[in-house]
Amino acid sequence: MNVKQSIYKKFLDGSFALCTDAQIARKLKLGKWESRAISDLLNELVKEGKLFRDGEYRYGTAEQFGAIKGKITGNERGFAFLIPEDGSEDLFLPARALNGALHGDTVYAYQTRATHLGAEGAVLSVIERGYTQIVGTFYHSTKQAGYLHPDEKKYAEEIYIPLSRSMRCPDGYKAVAKITDYRRGKSPAGEIIEILGSGDDLFVEELSVIRAHKLREQFPAEVTACAEEKNARGIASKDLLGRVDLREDLIVTVDGEDTRDIDDAISVSEHDGIYHLGVHIADVSHYVERGKCVDEEALKRGTSVYFPDRVLPMLPQALSNGICSLNEGVDRLTLSCFMTVDKQGRVLSKKVAPSVIRSRHRLTYQEVTRIFEQDEQTVTKYPDLVPFVACAIQLTNVLKKARASRGSVTMDLKEAKILFRDGTIEIPDYERSISHEMIEQFMVLANESVASLMREKGYPFIYRVHERPAPEKAEALKDFLEEAGCNVKFHAERVTPADYRDVLEQLQGHPAYPVVNRVMLRSMMKAKYSPENVGHFGLASDCYCHFTSPIRRYPDLCIHRIVKQSLVEPDRVQTSFQHFVSRAASISSECEKNATEAEREVDALFIAAYMQDKIGQDFSAVVSGVTSYGVFVELKNTVEGFIPIDMLPDDGYTLVEERFLLRGTKHSFRLGDQILVKVIGIDWGAKRTLFTFLKKHS
Repeated sequence: MNVKQSIYKKFLDGSFALCTDAQIARKLKLGKWESRAISDLLNELVKEGKLFRDGEYRYGTAEQFGAIKGKITGNERGFAFLIPEDGSEDLFLPARALNGALHGDTVYAYQTRATHLGAEGAVLSVIERGYTQIVGTFYHSTKQAGYLHPDEKKYAEEIYIPLSRSMRCPDGYKAVAKITDYRRGKSPAGEIIEILGSGDDLFVEELSVIRAHKLREQFPAEVTACAEEKNARGIASKDLLGRVDLREDLIVTVDGEDTRDIDDAISVSEHDGIYHLGVHIADVSHYVERGKCVDEEALKRGTSVYFPDRVLPMLPQALSNGICSLNEGVDRLTLSCFMTVDKQGRVLSKKVAPSVIRSRHRLTYQEVTRIFEQDEQTVTKYPDLVPFVACAIQLTNVLKKARASRGSVTMDLKEAKILFRDGTIEIPDYERSISHEMIEQFMVLANESVASLMREKGYPFIYRVHERPAPEKAEALKDFLEEAGCNVKFHAERVTPADYRDVLEQLQGHPAYPVVNRVMLRSMMKAKYSPENVGHFGLASDCYCHFTSPIRRYPDLCIHRIVKQSLVEPDRVQTSFQHFVSRAASISSECEKNATEAEREVDALFIAAYMQDKIGQDFSAVVSGVTSYGVFVELKNTVEGFIPIDMLPDDGYTLVEERFLLRGTKHSFRLGDQILVKVIGIDWGAKRTLFTFLKKHS
């Protein structure tokens, strides 16, 4: 055993735990030169990851320091938080205790003290860097160098860029930098690898978001070629073997006018008081073979990402808009969920089977609504759909009533619908019709039916789960609702979906309804994918999944494979998917979160661009948020903006956080207040519209 091994053994048995090099030298009774050699050996053990060293130059193992592994979430003011992997309490990390760690890094950290605000700690060691590339704006600082200022505000360090490695990037341009060196005590060093363009260009800003979220724009040539080959081959007679032939049935698709993929169709009828509902989903798994190149690329993407001017699809266009798209009048392979439902909304039977359909009509939501409302022109165009739509709406109302009785929370959240046509941005007033509810009810029922069928069999599966709100968040919501004048009876420790539903029913038609809806959503846990079924709180469902969109979501594609194998090789489902469902659920949840964040950022960009030429105009608005530095407001078309504190009428304001109230000497603002505002500008850095307060509506 050599000297280094002997020293390490002393750490493992606790003899040298949390000692400095000087203390170790004294314990070993070493002279000056031997002590230096011990320091070198200790540093070698640190580099090898066997030992760690803290800010006081003490050495020890991760266990001896009480180290916690987790990810850093930074703050633009320099401090950060550790989000532990084990789900324990977050650790506050002052700037002085970060030890070179930055936002996104995976680290070991340890607690240094407990305060009345929570635990405080310090970073022990960086395990893995969160960013190897970063997007930002490049600025020259000297004749020899410049800095990239990251778009990500939580990344508190600028990137030092020698001009020799700047690709001659112009001052103020957006660029992507590769981080080449994390310099202790200094800003990270890097090099420009891509110049995106001028920072005041909408599409450059959009591209910056795409790069920052590492979204995949182009498909590898092999993936595209494989997809095109599948599309060109079409449907052969052998593909129809073992499928239920539904090509003569009245089956239609219903989507928005600007839909980009058509992966679901419906059929519905009623006989002797029993509704027969068919939900027919594109059989993407027939064309995307598990483990092959198209599947591997789809798993990496996890989901399609939708922006106002483009889509980054999960599957190549030859599949998503070609052979897998349920286009009108052509044969398409599907996986059908057949359900029978009685007049009370009870599901009497359910089964899933491979099928082939031929969509009779490609309908829009508006057309279905007009047929239901007996619009003469639309009824003349679709005479065969009048009884079909009437039956479908009847079933929709039956399902809505049954779901409401179970306590389902209808989160009618208004989201801006941003249209980009011929270079023009439009944001029409929010619209939600009975046809939207119809498709939503049918898809939810199919998702529940498939999930329950697989749960009954005990197969490995990917569930869509939504846990009960944390008690402290439910309590905060209760306080807010009571301040808003609601009669609240629920207990935060055991809140149910029905409790939330009752609150929304109280506020139906009230101006504060959309704000309460949003606050309620924030009180809930985030929905995610999981191999373990814990139910879906928002839907008041004890078993739920995503089955209906395999063109744009990977979990749906995986579920189709599980269902199809269960029909032909039930004994092999366990071994085929036992381990994969955990991996797919984890990757898909992360991809969904990343895509959602990117979509919100780009939507905010387009909304800001839309509001640019509205400067000087007045709008009615509802207060949607209060902070110590101003008030957030929402317009009727769902555009959100901000009134800075100095644009409010009083000089001094106090934030009463638990009451969602900003109180001034003469004026106060709380969630749900109706006010009149004027657009005064755009904060491009924050991607939001700025308003000034004019008056309150009486």
